[in-house]
This record gives sequence, structure tokens and C-alpha cells, in this order.
Amino acid sequence: MSTHHWIDVAVQTPAHSLVGGLLSYRSPEALQAGQLVRVPLGWREVLGVVWAVREAAPTDMPASAVRDVLGALDGLAPLDIHWRQLVQFSAQYYQRSLGEVALSALPPQLRDLSSEQLARRLNKQNTERSVQSQAGPPLSDEQHQVLHQMAHHTGPFLLFGSTGSGKTEVYLQAVEKMLAADPQAQALLMVPEINLTPQLEARVQARFGTEAVVSMHSGMTPAQRLKGWLAAHAGHARIVLGTRMAIFASMPHLKLIVVDEEHDPSYKQQEGARYSARDLAVYRGRLQNASVLLASATPSLESWHQSRPDAEGGRYLRLHMPSRIGTGQLPKVRRVDMSKQPRRTVLSAPLVEALQERVKRGEQSMLLLNRRGYAPVLHCADCGWKSECKHCSAYRVFHKIDRTLRCHHCGLTERVPRACPECGNPDIAPIGRGTEQLEEHLAELLANVKRPDGTAVRIARIDADTTRFKGALESQLASVHSGEVDILVGTQMIAKGHDFRRITLVAAVNPDTALFSSDFRAPERLFALLMQAAGRAGRDAAHSASSEMWVQTFHPQHALFEALKKHDYPAFAASELAERSAAELPPISHQALLRADARSQDAAQALLNAAREALELQLSAHAETADLVLQVSVYPAVPMSMQRVADVERAQMLLESTNRMALQKMLRHLHDLLHQLRSQPEHKGVIRWLVDVDPQAI
Repeated sequence: MSTHHWIDVAVQTPAHSLVGGLLSYRSPEALQAGQLVRVPLGWREVLGVVWAVREAAPTDMPASAVRDVLGALDGLAPLDIHWRQLVQFSAQYYQRSLGEVALSALPPQLRDLSSEQLARRLNKQNTERSVQSQAGPPLSDEQHQVLHQMAHHTGPFLLFGSTGSGKTEVYLQAVEKMLAADPQAQALLMVPEINLTPQLEARVQARFGTEAVVSMHSGMTPAQRLKGWLAAHAGHARIVLGTRMAIFASMPHLKLIVVDEEHDPSYKQQEGARYSARDLAVYRGRLQNASVLLASATPSLESWHQSRPDAEGGRYLRLHMPSRIGTGQLPKVRRVDMSKQPRRTVLSAPLVEALQERVKRGEQSMLLLNRRGYAPVLHCADCGWKSECKHCSAYRVFHKIDRTLRCHHCGLTERVPRACPECGNPDIAPIGRGTEQLEEHLAELLANVKRPDGTAVRIARIDADTTRFKGALESQLASVHSGEVDILVGTQMIAKGHDFRRITLVAAVNPDTALFSSDFRAPERLFALLMQAAGRAGRDAAHSASSEMWVQTFHPQHALFEALKKHDYPAFAASELAERSAAELPPISHQALLRADARSQDAAQALLNAAREALELQLSAHAETADLVLQVSVYPAVPMSMQRVADVERAQMLLESTNRMALQKMLRHLHDLLHQLRSQPEHKGVIRWLVDVDPQAI
């Protein structure tokens, strides 16, 4: 008589489906928690993670109904308890199914490999763990002090360091000390954007060798992702560089986590499980007893609010590096009042003159305009037609270079019409400006300006359109670093992290729109972007005294620009936190968004409002839950700011509370209600619903 082993397995099913929990299976072999197995799910064969081993058959279903495991991925060590705890916490906190988080954290190619194919890949692995450390540059007093504090406190740490203060060298020194102290220890270095990874990767590999360093980001091929993941899981990769997805890398000997530019919104996942990699880094550090270093020149207000310059009274210990390395100075900030410039001026005369001077001196400049394309809208003055997208609540952007109208939300692309589609007027014109138009306008203004060698001025544009193809970004950045480019025009992707040694002037062309946005986080993001952009100027100490940051604005006396002029982040943070406190907005309170997608806006809002009414009725009826209604504010459903995308109507409902635990309890009650409501006939028009905990945009 054969002996059966009973296991609970996590498989990839979304939270809004009715198959969101662990599934029970039977195995002829004894298995361990954390092992990867192939199991039947409906008519499919899927990959799963053994989450628990049962001592007996499940009691909630007949033993004959339990299906057999199809096989285990032998040769692969089980995912350890710390990794499973991280996934379990993420699923609970961000209101997703356990299997959805667990399986999305694994490399996609694992799902298709047989045990034999996996064995071949494991045999090819480089098992060398040694690290060849090269000596770094001499440290400043501030860098020494920060490393000393890290060695004598447990953290987590918030490193508040000016652009150019040498934060990256602090990371590398911390990694070096950690690796030297423990022959098995692993470090995770996280960056917000894929385009910053190669730059940091080159520096880390030059310092520690290529054998023990791997990268993890969505720009890699499936084979590359699998190879890096296997190396980290086995402990062969001592240093992992990655974007937000790397927080779920299996690293059994993790001892240090660095989150560079921790303020960046890119650390928040916006699809599927909407997790914050920065917040999970802090939680994972606690799980694995690893040091956690969050770093930024403009920390998020959440982290700033939680940190203190001493070890008392804050969740994070704040470390400070206010000075640039060597004799380098922060750029002088100059504000141009655009209300005093001629109407429709794009680049003010003083700024154009400053750009001309930089070109003649052989120095580089950078212009920041956070809007790609040629113009946001095409418009007919006769009938009022605008280039709206027929599938989204958005305008299609005019791209002059290929004469197309493109929707940046659903991807709809069409040729520019010869005449207005509504009235036939041939005179349709662009409204507003994007980076493409700014590049063209700049070329006209500087047509007669010569470089020191007598050649014409060279302008380059870097945005999502010019970097679509593999290797394009690296090639363009190389031309900037080599000095081939005189003026760089681009979106926010050029403002972060790049070490441009020859740039002495940075200009923000049109930053005012964020000052009066309905999004309460817009000023914080604008200040961070401008501070980061300013940090690209004068990074070479020889040119720092003459480096400048120009801001063209209709509101030069705004408090945000006053703080920017002084490079005074603490003053800006104090002002913003005072406003947030008065309005009880995050980080003072905690928020969650419940979103519904449907074929009609009425159907989307009806589900959310029905859930709200049923929830309050249900909770008020029981004494033990009645206080939740008082602790958590649940607002009526409203259309999302981008109401329709790809012919799907979207609505949202905001939940808010000063008590994080109360908010989580409310969401759990809501989760069960939504399953019941969605199955009712009146809500059949709903496509899906989802929860976004700690949303970055409302």
C-alpha cells in the first residue's frame, strides 16, 4: 500500500478570481516547504511553490478529489523561510493572492523548464564566490562618519546626501566591509530605473570583479533573468543589482540592502501586485537581520517623517552628507520670470544667451522638459477639433518626426490627417510643446553658434521615443560623456543618477504645471526632479563654481522655488509636512484605493458604491467591528483621472485612516464582500477589481 504525502501549493491565480488561496495536492514523495513543483490546475500544468506540508489529508474535500503532483524541480534548493515570509507579508498587506506574488517573483523561464533542462543550467553555473576588491578613492570626512555610524547602529538608515556628495562610494564601501566580514554574505543594490543599472553595474564590476555580480531587471532576456536568479538563489552571486523586481530575489545570505534614490515613484509597482519595493526592503531587512540603507538627495516625505538624526524617536537613523566631494559646489539657481518675457516665448533671451556662452566655451548644457513628442495636441481653430484618442480619455500626441498621432496610454497610432477630420480645414496646428519641438526650436535659435573648433552646435534628445531600441540609450549617453554633444534635451530620464562631468548649465523649461496639480504629491515630485536635475550640473569640481540651474516660471516667488534656490530640502519638507498634517494626508494618514474596471462607468461605480454600502451595514451590525466605520473613511466612487483606457471604463473609491491596522482590517472585510457582489447579475458588466494600498497617485 503506497504512502501519500499531502501538501498545500501556491499557484499563480489573481486575487479577484475565486481561486485565490492555497490548493491541496497529493505527492508520492516527501516534499519540503519552498520546493518548486509542477501541478495540474484545470486542464493546464502549472508551476507552484510548496507552501506547507500537511500531516493528514485535507478535511474540507474528499481525498479522492485531491489531484497528484506531476513532479518536483529536483536539484534546486527550496526557497527559504525568509523568502516565503516576505511573499506572505506582501500578499496580505497589498491584498493579493499568495500564489500571484510568489510566482510573479520567480523568473518566467522556470515555468517551462523540465528537471533535466534545469539540471543542465545548474551544471553550467559558475560556483565561484570570491570577490576581487579593488581599492576605492580616498573618503571624505562625511563619508567616514556615515560608515562609522552604520557600523555602530543597526538601522535602518536614511542617507540624506547632496548630489555629488559621494553616496555611491558609501554603498561600495559598505558592501566591501560586509563581504570581507562574511565569506557567504550577499548584498542587494537597488536603483529605480533600468537605464541607471548599466552605469552602476560597470562601476560595481570594476570594483569587485564580474564573477560574483549579477543584474536583475525587466529589460533582460528570460535566459539572462533565469541565470542571474539561479546564481543569487545558490549564493554564488554575492552582489545583485536591480530595479524594484529584485526585492523578491532569492538571496539566502542577504546581509545588506541599499535602495538608491529611495524617493523615486518607480519603486512602486503599478500593475498586478502593487507593492512598494522600498517599503519591502525595510521589512526584508528585519526578516533576514540585514542592514538597510535608503539614500537620496531628496528623500520621500514618508522616509523623512520616519527618520531622526539620532537613534531616538524615529524608525530610521538619518545620516547626513551635505557637501560635494572635493571643492565642488552646488549650482547657483537662477529664476526667470516668464510673465516679463514676450508672449509665447519658449526659451527666454537670458537663457539662450547663457546656452550660447556654454557652447562657445566647450561646456555642455541640459534642458529638461517632462513631455515627449512634438506637441501634446493637434487642434483645429475653425471647429475646435482636437486629436482625442477614440479608445481613451486622453489626447493623442503629435510626433512630427514620423508624422504620427500617438496615444501614450493604449498605443493607438495613426498618420496625421491632411485636414481636420470634422470640418476639412487644412490648417490644423499643434498646441503646447514636447521635447521634439524643443529640440527643433533650439536648433533654430543656435544655428549660427559655433563650437571652439568652429563646427556647428550639436544637440541630442533623450526620451522614451529616442531610446526605444536596444542599445540606443547607452550609445546616446556615451556621446554625451565623450563631449560630442553640446546640449542635451530630454525628459526626467536624464535628470536622475547620471554622472555628466562636462555639464555646467541645467534648465527646467516649463515646471509650473505641477505647482497646482490636484495630486497632493505633485509638489514633492517636482522639487525632487528639479533638485536631481540641478545635481547634474557642476559635478566636475573645476567647473562647479560657474555651474547654474535655470528655472523658467510664471511664479518665481513660490515657496518651492525659494527652497530650491537655497538647495534647502529640510525647509521644503517641513513646509510640505505641515500642509499634509493639517489635511491629514500621507504620511500622517494611510490610504488605499479600490478600483473597478468595467464596460461602462456606471457599472464600475455601481460595484464600488454597493461594496461601500454593504460594508458599512455589515460592520455596524457587530459591536466588535463597529469602531472600524469610525476609524476608516470610505469615500463614494468617482471616475479615475484617466477615466477610459483602451475602451475600458475605470472608477475608484478612496479609503483613508490614521490607523494602518484599521485600514488593513477594513480591506480584508471588503475583499470578501467584493467576491460576493461581483457574482450578482447586476454587476456582470465589471471586468475586474483591484486594491492599491499606499497608492502613489489618486
